[in-house]
Amino acid sequence: MSLTSAHWGTYHAHVKDGRLTGLSHFAEDSDPSEIGKGIVDVIDNESRIMGPMIRKSWLESGPGSHPERRGIDPFVRVSWDQANQIVAAELDRVIAAHGNEAIYAGSYGWASAGRFHHAPGQLHRFLNALGGYTKSVNTYSFAAAEVIVPHVIGHFRNYIYNQTSWTSVRDHCQLFVAFGGVALKNGQIGQGGLGRHIQKESILEAHKNGVEFISVSPLRSDMIDDVDAAWLSIRPNSDAALMIGLCHVLFDEGLHDRAFLDRYCVGFDQFADYLTGAIDGIVKDAAWAGAICAMDAEAIKALARRMAKSRTMLSFSWSLTRQAHGEQPFWAGITLAAMLGQIGLPGGGFGLGYSAVNTVGNHIQRLPVAAMPQGKNDVKTFIPVARIADMLLHPGDEFDYDGGRYRYPDIKMIYWAGGNPFHHHQDLTRLLAGWRKPDTIIAHEWCWNALAKHADIILPCTTSLERTDIAMSPMDNYFVSMQAAIAPVGDARDDYEIFRGIAAKMGAENAFTEGRSAEDWQRWLYDVTKQASAEQGHELPSYDAFRKDGWFKLPPPATAHVMFADFRADPVANPLATPSGKIEIFSQTIAGFDYDDCAPHPCWFVPPEWLGSPDRGSRLHLLGNQPTARLHSQLDHGSISRDAKIAGHEPVKINRQDAAERAIENGDIVRLYNDRGSCLCGAIVSDEVMQGVLIVSTGAWFDPDPSGASGLSCHHGNPNVLTPDLGTSKLAQGPAAHSCLVEVEKWNGGAVAMTAHKPPLIEDGRRQDSKATS
Repeated sequence: MSLTSAHWGTYHAHVKDGRLTGLSHFAEDSDPSEIGKGIVDVIDNESRIMGPMIRKSWLESGPGSHPERRGIDPFVRVSWDQANQIVAAELDRVIAAHGNEAIYAGSYGWASAGRFHHAPGQLHRFLNALGGYTKSVNTYSFAAAEVIVPHVIGHFRNYIYNQTSWTSVRDHCQLFVAFGGVALKNGQIGQGGLGRHIQKESILEAHKNGVEFISVSPLRSDMIDDVDAAWLSIRPNSDAALMIGLCHVLFDEGLHDRAFLDRYCVGFDQFADYLTGAIDGIVKDAAWAGAICAMDAEAIKALARRMAKSRTMLSFSWSLTRQAHGEQPFWAGITLAAMLGQIGLPGGGFGLGYSAVNTVGNHIQRLPVAAMPQGKNDVKTFIPVARIADMLLHPGDEFDYDGGRYRYPDIKMIYWAGGNPFHHHQDLTRLLAGWRKPDTIIAHEWCWNALAKHADIILPCTTSLERTDIAMSPMDNYFVSMQAAIAPVGDARDDYEIFRGIAAKMGAENAFTEGRSAEDWQRWLYDVTKQASAEQGHELPSYDAFRKDGWFKLPPPATAHVMFADFRADPVANPLATPSGKIEIFSQTIAGFDYDDCAPHPCWFVPPEWLGSPDRGSRLHLLGNQPTARLHSQLDHGSISRDAKIAGHEPVKINRQDAAERAIENGDIVRLYNDRGSCLCGAIVSDEVMQGVLIVSTGAWFDPDPSGASGLSCHHGNPNVLTPDLGTSKLAQGPAAHSCLVEVEKWNGGAVAMTAHKPPLIEDGRRQDSKATS
């Protein structure tokens, strides 16, 4: 059996007669995820892209031909030599006529596990060898936090995966308050591969040791029942208001730690003026917060008092950032933790998303793991990752970002490898309009998802089960030798080989490969990691021994990690990387930006979708959370994800009272709609979601109706046909998908065609033969 690793765990691959027949769990993993098994029935079925494909209109008439037919046209299969020549010629044309900045290769997405075969990294290295590309910055996961948090505590990335460990929480915390919950389904995954899932056992051990949990979320199942957590359901988008209200209680009742604020923070007095209404005449007390959050004011006061008398850990889910003004919840939460005065103490302070992924709070050694060098990007243009539709639709327009003012480039080519914008992005109808603007769209894909169907040129890539790689991450203590379990299906090639072939046509092969094979690079990555680790006192086995043994595990550190412990011990010797060296509750830097939608201190802003009032009428608040049966849109077509659907549609959770008012019963097919779009979902009537809220997991493959006959934007149930495409604020321009109001009704239009998991027409209109050869 071959050993492989994925974002959702490590598995043994079972093969018979050259075909994958199953995956079994790694013995080291006591809480394995089933997600990985979803690949078994689709790795070589009709949804697999069997060879290089070119959209027929583009092939016949050239770049820019009939872009409105992306997602409709049939494809023509060509040889690799033809594909490489065509792609090379198109790259040459775009660069010569428009410059490298006309190539957009943000290529956002998780891609596959493995240190070497990381598709976006390979793409960026390839294009940098040609002169560069327009890039994207930040992530859809937590863009608002990536920009605001460095203004407050100096860094974001330095802390997000280096947080106070669950071991410290277990041993020292008394009260764990989770804004957005601690969703164990999210903790199934870990970037780059993982050896052992630790989130469930960690929270259960903490509970067993006496830690009390409170989950602040519209969804009760955001915290497992086993820990007997108190559930505080609040109105979506009101998290910052609740935190500010809690701050007021602490201040008003003298429960805040003034000594901590004076020694470790700057700007509290300005924030206090905001709390008391000295700035705007509005007192931000518990009654004020309760009216916004739909929560009893006395319950808010009781929570603040309980926080103050306990060793308290505050956890802020990444989802809190994906709303209008998503910068505010993390800033307000850090301020709340500062007022409690427990930052830097074992088991106390704050955490940025426990169980957002498996790596948060993991008690591990963090080694300097080498990454594939990407070279230098000579192009300076960029966009915030969630502003792709704005860029495509409005080239030349200016945009604000983190104190600067920039201009959108005019994109002639999109090159995507390792992600799916028709999963991540909001308002997909708007994205489709922008998607028609470039001359050429190239994608590396292994299956016929929406990205592939809406591309002009598709270069079929291998999956991690068809190539050799190394799962080694600074965020996991398992190193796994990933062995190819089966030969590449059809005519698929790994991304490195794809780019090597194109580079050869462009005279850039040596610049891209440096004369190394894929195996050479993997040995190099491991040896560099081994040497750097030895310099820190950690001896790793030789490369050959590692490959022979298949895996090894790093020992845990001797002591539990406590975030900001050094800063607390001596803030002068260990300052934060902020202008003041301290926690900035008031930021003079942000004050200098003079933004009307991001104040220089934590602040509550009414979400635009609320139309100026928390009274939303009859509309329901739609939240698109992370799915249980897949990672984002990965393996949506696999058996595990398909089994979770209702009559082929993505489920929607609806409160029992909301369902009764609309005559909706469990299992009904329903239509969700607003002025941006509509989709069909299967109803799950539930008491675990608060009234006024709908929950639809993201990642259902986009399934539009080009004919318009059904009147639906997506037959399958992709919630991003409904979400607004607006930036969190001028500061971060992050996605604000959770600021979305919709209505829902029982669908009476009958069955609709479901083509999300079906391949398009190939050549003469026949469905692609999954047994075809090159």
